Amino acid sequence: MATTLPGAEGVRLSVRESGPETAPAVVLVHGWAQSGEVWPAYPALRTYAVDLRGHGSSDVPAGGYRDPAVWAADLAAVLDHVGRPAVLVGWSYGGLVITDYLARRGADRVAGVVLVGAITDLGGDRPGGATGPVMRRALPDALSHDPDVAVPALARFCRDQAPGLPGEVVQRLLGTALRVPPRVRRELFRRDVDGSAVWKGLDRPTLVVHGTADEVVDPAAGEHAAALIPGADLRRYERTGHAPFLERPERFAADLAGFAAEVAR
Repeated sequence: MATTLPGAEGVRLSVRESGPETAPAVVLVHGWAQSGEVWPAYPALRTYAVDLRGHGSSDVPAGGYRDPAVWAADLAAVLDHVGRPAVLVGWSYGGLVITDYLARRGADRVAGVVLVGAITDLGGDRPGGATGPVMRRALPDALSHDPDVAVPALARFCRDQAPGLPGEVVQRLLGTALRVPPRVRRELFRRDVDGSAVWKGLDRPTLVVHGTADEVVDPAAGEHAAALIPGADLRRYERTGHAPFLERPERFAADLAGFAAEVAR
């Protein structure tokens, strides 16, 4: 079921809801140049897969992409809709959006956090934002207004971020990326975020999932986050790239369901 919610500044956010209403609530936050459609179904959970502003079926406003308070307010709108404490799951750039939320709204409505191949810093060579060769090769061409430059770069990025994915999945990822306007793809990188204090102070159960073969967000970023967060559970997925939930779907579904059930007690 698709729902439209008012986010910060009245921006309409698209959210896909699925699963039993009585199951543990999980908010799924996608990565850069993707959408909530990237997530598989999780029948054991009540999931809310948001399309971030400028992505998927959500509005594409002129601004707000550099403002952490805006990202926090957008995510707060989703949690308002959920109406009870939820597990926040952030993939890739989604980890930065969760960082923004925790920094400005705290963890009162958060049951737990799952970071999946996620960044928690941006800019300044900070360890929580360490990137790999696939990300570095994609930039800056993937941000270009010129489709002759951007499309090949995005195609390589979607293919190489998780080697071994079926061709139809890679094409779907590329189609989603191309729907995100170039200015939005650029704006998301024009920020400076140090999430260390946020994550050091987090008092919620946290699961960190990272592929050992991730060449988009370096595994060192996951190690860094897990070391900062008190009591964090780090699970390394061997021979896995940047999308563990697509590359190892059964294992990830079991890990997520088990974590959500535990923190919901």
